[in-house]
Amino acid sequence: MSLSNLTPIPELYVSPESAQKLKAEAGDLPSWDLTPRQICDLELLMNGGFNPLKGFLTEEDYDSVVETMRLADGTLWPMPITLDVSEDFAAGLELGQDIALRDQEGVILAILSVTDRWTPNKAREAEKVFGADDLAHPAVNYLHHTAGKVYLGGPVTGIQQPVHYDFRARRDTPNELRAYFRKLGWRRIVAFQTRNPLHRAHQELTFRAAREAQANLLIHPVVGMTKPGDVDHFTRVRCYEAVLDKYPQATTTMSLLNLAMRMAGPREAVWHGLIRKNHGCTHFIVGRDHAGPGKNSAGEDFYGPYDAQELFREYESEIGLEMVDFKHMVYVQERAQYEPADEIEEGLTVLNISGTELRRRLAEGLEIPDWFSFPEVVNELRKTRPPRSQQGFTVFFTGLSGSGKSTIANALMVKLMEMGGRPVTLLDGDVVRKHLSSELGFSKEHRDINIRRIGYVASEITKNGGIAICAPIAPYTATRRAVREMIESYGAFCEVHVATPLEECERRDRKGLYRLAREGKIKEFTGISDPYEAPDAPELRVDTTGIDVDNCAHQVILKLEQMGLIAGN
Repeated sequence: MSLSNLTPIPELYVSPESAQKLKAEAGDLPSWDLTPRQICDLELLMNGGFNPLKGFLTEEDYDSVVETMRLADGTLWPMPITLDVSEDFAAGLELGQDIALRDQEGVILAILSVTDRWTPNKAREAEKVFGADDLAHPAVNYLHHTAGKVYLGGPVTGIQQPVHYDFRARRDTPNELRAYFRKLGWRRIVAFQTRNPLHRAHQELTFRAAREAQANLLIHPVVGMTKPGDVDHFTRVRCYEAVLDKYPQATTTMSLLNLAMRMAGPREAVWHGLIRKNHGCTHFIVGRDHAGPGKNSAGEDFYGPYDAQELFREYESEIGLEMVDFKHMVYVQERAQYEPADEIEEGLTVLNISGTELRRRLAEGLEIPDWFSFPEVVNELRKTRPPRSQQGFTVFFTGLSGSGKSTIANALMVKLMEMGGRPVTLLDGDVVRKHLSSELGFSKEHRDINIRRIGYVASEITKNGGIAICAPIAPYTATRRAVREMIESYGAFCEVHVATPLEECERRDRKGLYRLAREGKIKEFTGISDPYEAPDAPELRVDTTGIDVDNCAHQVILKLEQMGLIAGN
């Protein structure tokens, strides 16, 4: 077998002396503070993980990748790697100009020489790369609602890699892994991609894949960005370390990959293959529904279960990596072992626990059997995911001004404080405006910032085991979704739409705001001159017309009981 997978690959870093010189000169350059996703992309550009890319894609390369999965020169590359920035920042740049790329602490990581600047057709990008312009896809939602409107392209000069304070001994660049394989004399290496904790089925799968490929095993989990709601990487890595001694030490190693996943299914599988090839691997396990994001807006899977394997197989020789296709492993009770689902004869008892069922058992504090997972993994998961009745959560009221949100929120707060057990914080719209957002106006942009601030505070309360009750108007679907994703990383989110009709809200008009809005004295007033986007599927919908506050607050309590967040009476 060729040793080309073990020879060093090009990196984009300059020498330490040149880096010092560039740092000193960078003070005069315009600076862009990178987002977490951009930091992941930049790290893999600089260390060769995204070889042959020499920087962020030019417009020509971007168009070609979106349409054909190839760079303009014909090289296979399925994923747009672009630097998205704000319109204001882009407007101040000239082509040919250098900009400093900095981390969120302001530390300079690289210089980008801007050769291209363009406004992409994001709907087209979503359609071609992800298969549909559907906001149920987390990466499509990110594209439209988080990513900047303008893309910059050009070569990158690497100054230093991003600093990671966690699991430093487990983080390897492609060349460090190649050198490690070379030192151990490993010639055939099969990579296992994962963004989930390892359970017994995964262990059996990886054993079989390594045996089938007659290769050593690299467990290569993603610790950059995965799907919102996934188990955080700190917990996952502790789970991996807890089971690593179940693998033969002489033939298995683990390294962490700081990749920002796009959950792009088939294209993502090809991309993952190219990245693992750069890390010195010769084989790659491609999963059933590999890197799939779940259900689309119609409630169907975004990708077919074997679409990723089919696309990978089509490009296998060009990727330069052999695919080991995922066997769906299930537990056969009579034989007390895991076997591929398609090889089991009729009449045997097959046991399986889905991801959804596992989350339910964790949420309700139910037993997780030894045949499914390792006690060490379950212990780590229970530390991070205690039963729901012990987790923090957020109740997020949304509705028109005067709909009764604040009144119900106050009543709910008192009822939850009466029950005791967890600290309760009310983040009412007016109170937040006074203490947290006093400098903001009421433009769409400022209202969005205000809601995101509320979401951030609520996520911190939730993370630390408290209850946050929020009662802003929050008229925009995209902002509410962003807040939900922020909070669901740490606990439960219960959206309550106070669906009191506009006529009733206007009839109440305690503050006289509707009258001023009708007279044109308040611009951009929700429900009059600005839209209110009603939630499609809130956890609860209440209408306060003719119903007393106590009754509405009680409906919320019943919903929280049903969700397992508070104990029933």
